[in-house]
Amino acid sequence: MRNPIRLEDGEIAGFLDRLIGTAPTPCLVVDPATDTIRAANAPAAGLFGRDALEGLSFSRLHPDSLPALIVFAEEIAEYGQAWTHELKGRRPDGTEVELEYEGRMLDAAGRPLLAFFAQDLAERARRAAAIDADRYARGGLLEWRRVERLFREAERVNQLILTAAGEGIYGVDPQGRATFANPAAERMLGWSREDLIGRTVHHMIHHSHADGRRYPVEDCPIYNAFRFAKVNRVEDEVFWRKDGRPIRVEYTSTPIIDQGQVQGAVIVFRDITARKENERRLREAVAEVDRLKERLEMENAYLQEEIRTRSAHSEIIGCSASIVRVLEQIALVGPTEANVLIVGESGSGKELVAQAVHTESRRADRPLIRVNCAAIPRELFESEFFGHSKGAFTGAVRDRIGRFELADRGTLFLDEIGEIPLELQGKLLRVLQERSLERVGEEQTRRIDVRVIAATNRDLVTEVRAGRFREDLFFRLNVFPIHCAPLRERPEDVPLLAEHFLRQSCERLGTPVPKLTRAGVEDLLAYDWPGNARELQNVIERAVILARGGKLAFDLRPRRQVRPATRAEPVGDGSILTEADRRRLEEDTILAALTAANGRVSGPEGAAARLGVKPSTLYSRIRRKALKPRA
Repeated sequence: MRNPIRLEDGEIAGFLDRLIGTAPTPCLVVDPATDTIRAANAPAAGLFGRDALEGLSFSRLHPDSLPALIVFAEEIAEYGQAWTHELKGRRPDGTEVELEYEGRMLDAAGRPLLAFFAQDLAERARRAAAIDADRYARGGLLEWRRVERLFREAERVNQLILTAAGEGIYGVDPQGRATFANPAAERMLGWSREDLIGRTVHHMIHHSHADGRRYPVEDCPIYNAFRFAKVNRVEDEVFWRKDGRPIRVEYTSTPIIDQGQVQGAVIVFRDITARKENERRLREAVAEVDRLKERLEMENAYLQEEIRTRSAHSEIIGCSASIVRVLEQIALVGPTEANVLIVGESGSGKELVAQAVHTESRRADRPLIRVNCAAIPRELFESEFFGHSKGAFTGAVRDRIGRFELADRGTLFLDEIGEIPLELQGKLLRVLQERSLERVGEEQTRRIDVRVIAATNRDLVTEVRAGRFREDLFFRLNVFPIHCAPLRERPEDVPLLAEHFLRQSCERLGTPVPKLTRAGVEDLLAYDWPGNARELQNVIERAVILARGGKLAFDLRPRRQVRPATRAEPVGDGSILTEADRRRLEEDTILAALTAANGRVSGPEGAAARLGVKPSTLYSRIRRKALKPRA
């Protein structure tokens, strides 16, 4: 590459002003990095029919010549300077102007700029014709003789031009036989001039399409140029080299007309194989960027959704045996690839367990994609899960990635799996079994690597027996079941959860943290919590909002009716106990243990040790049942 003109920071403005202001021909300075015109003189503005050009996109002035403009800019970058007559400009009124450009590379304080010097070819031709006509009129016979000499010289120059031209050029007669070929044509096609001249060119270099199909002579635009006296331009076709290899070309076939008779055609072509390959790679790269961009946008949307849905559950809270068991199960199954089925009532923390399993897995660096199966309309199930291609159905204006593809190499959490309609369960099962899918409206099979965690508040065994859930899908999901116990079965977790939700609500509402009293805890323990932890969170937040003087008050109805602590009567032969009998028996057992321990709960001789439970568990049961030791 030749050394470009180098400018320091202080010289740029002055140099551009001198360069643009004094140039008599149209001149523009362009920043190739932004495709922006940095400077332009008055002749350039007049050439393009505009008041000013600074700040406009340079390629916008040549909307029909973008490929040639890219090639020209690359040539300037490679050699430092170049020229071309392939570009066409367009004025605001839509008229085209054929241009010849000379380009030069400028180094503006380390930032490359391109200087373009333009010539209006039509205007130049009109000037030359006017000069010649004037010269002929004045010179008479001597001038005509000089013109004859000029014609002979022009013919010699034309031959030199044909020899030096970078584009391939060859001519054909009305029968399609080659009449001449320049060196560039010989080099690109591998045929010598002697091989071509006098032979039917179509049968040598244009006999087949790119896919091998025969290319009939009657369909050839080159032949039609002299058959119908029409200029034909083809932007992408195949010529065949002597060695049998195809090259992609763009060419123009122009008829040669002498005294109204078509004498043949001249064909100017250019090898665009490398350019088309670069364009293909660019399209693939752009498509990949678009796909990744869409994936990242959707992942971000899902992550934001996860943040919103999990904002109330930053970690698993609890000390009960059921919570300990769940944590042990998470530690066991997390690092494996096994599918997990989480069952439990609404609000019992199934989403939190799913997140914990994902965090413990080897897929933790990939997102956990959450799908609420109950919220997906039946008609959009396949599109939502498997994606769709553009035009697959009304409203499919672009390709869309489904949840399974989005979770590739990650984890897919199918919440409320029991809500999937029976007729759609088979399609889900097939994807889980084959680990592949096809988007709606597309035949391409895509491989996926997804770990599935499902959750439900239904009894799927009962659903299978009733025929509402496929047995094979149940077995596929129920590889490792985890049960989330309801809050009423683990009352020892209520105080911990209440403290957690209290701090969380106050932080979110921006209020001081009120004190959670023992009486308040006892009120919470006396409630059944049909809505589980989610209901507890709502109750705490409502109490924070209504708190007066730093005191919390809980309005919980209906509360459990606590029976007076009385000894139960014997229940028949003891073989069958009603729920009321069982509760009375439990109360009597606790009272007996307290009596034997002289009212002590903890310690080696305490009631908890006698019953084989933790002291915290026994304290919770005593408070819940309002029991007192017998005197």
